[in-house]
Amino acid sequence: MKTENFFNFTLQDLHQNLARFGKEKFRSEQLYKWVFEKKITDFDQMTNLSKDFREELKKKFHFHLPEIKTHLISRDGTQKFLFSLASGKTVEAVVIPSDDRLTLCVSSEVGCNMACDFCFTGKQKLKQRLDASEIVGQFLKVEEAIAPLRLTNIVFMGMGEPLDNPDAVFKSVEILHSPFGRQFSKRKVTVSTSGLVPEIPLVAQAGVRLAVSLNAPNDEIRNQIMPINKKFPLKDLLKACEDHYRASRDKITFEYVLLKGVTDHLEHARELVRLVRRVPCKINIIPFNEHPGSEYQRPTDQQVEKFHSELIRLGAHVLLRRTMGRDIYAACGQLTSEIENKPIEMDTSNSRIGGLHKRFFENPDLSS
Repeated sequence: MKTENFFNFTLQDLHQNLARFGKEKFRSEQLYKWVFEKKITDFDQMTNLSKDFREELKKKFHFHLPEIKTHLISRDGTQKFLFSLASGKTVEAVVIPSDDRLTLCVSSEVGCNMACDFCFTGKQKLKQRLDASEIVGQFLKVEEAIAPLRLTNIVFMGMGEPLDNPDAVFKSVEILHSPFGRQFSKRKVTVSTSGLVPEIPLVAQAGVRLAVSLNAPNDEIRNQIMPINKKFPLKDLLKACEDHYRASRDKITFEYVLLKGVTDHLEHARELVRLVRRVPCKINIIPFNEHPGSEYQRPTDQQVEKFHSELIRLGAHVLLRRTMGRDIYAACGQLTSEIENKPIEMDTSNSRIGGLHKRFFENPDLSS
C-alpha cells in the first residue's frame, strides 16, 4: 500500500483520514504535536500511541521533505536556499533579516506562467506546482538550518504565482497555523499576486495579508511588462483590491518595481497615486534587480530617491524597500531553479550594497 506525505495533511484532513479507520479526533492532535512541536517523525518514538496504532501509521504516512542542496549567505545577512524536490527539480527560498523580524520568502511553483518581462523566474516558464508538503518543507528545513533563530514572517513572494496554486498555498498556511502544530500567526503571512483577479477573494477567506505586484501606473505600461494585465486590466484589479479591503479591513501592499526609463518617471509617481487613491494601502517601491538576459536596467539611486520623495509629497504611505541579497541573486525578481550557466554571485561594488562577500554551504552537512 502506497504511503502519503504527512505534511500534505491539515489537521482537519488528518481527522477525516483517521476517522475512516475508527480513530478518535484527539489522535490526530497527538500526531501533530509529535511532528510539529517535538519534531519527531519516527512513529516508534511516539510513546503515547499504542504499538498496533504505530504499525498502522507506518503503512499510511511518510515524512519526506525537500532537501537543501545549497545555502548562500549574503554580506548583508540574507540567506538563500536551493531545495531539491522529489521530482528532481529545484526551487529557491530566501531568509531576509531586519531589525524586528526574520522573514522567509517561500516559493509555490517551479518556474511561473505569468511571464513578467522583468522577472528571472518568469523566464523559466512553469515546470511544476508545489504541493503543501514542499511549501511547508521550505519553512521547516530553513528553520532547522538557522536554529536557534526563529522565523517571524512568511511571504509568498518567491518563485511562482501563489494564486496559480491556491490549494497548496492555503493548505500550507493552515498546516503551519494549527494550534497543535507550529501555531504560526496568519497575520504574519503575506500572499503576493501579479493580478489573478478571480482568486484574490481567497486571500481574505484564508485570513492572511495581500500584496499586489502592480509595477506600472497605467494599462499601457503594465501590458508591456506584465502579460496578465491583458486578461485582468487595472480597472478589474483595483476593484478586486477594494473588495478585499471591505472583506478583510486590511490594507493592501502594492509592490512597484522601478525600471529605468520605463516606470521611474515622476509623472509615473503621480499617476500611481491617482490610480490607488480609493484603496487603503501602502506602496513598496523596489529598484529593479538585474539578472542574466534582462534588457531592463536599475535606476540610479538619485532617481529612486526622487520617485520616493514625490510619492511622499503626494501623501502616499510609501516604503523604499532596502535591496537585500542582491550579491547572491537572492533579491526580488532574481530567484530561479538550478539551470545551466546560472550565476551564483553579482558584483555590486558600484552600489550601496558594496562589494562581493559571501559564505557558501553544500549538503550533506551544511558546514562552513
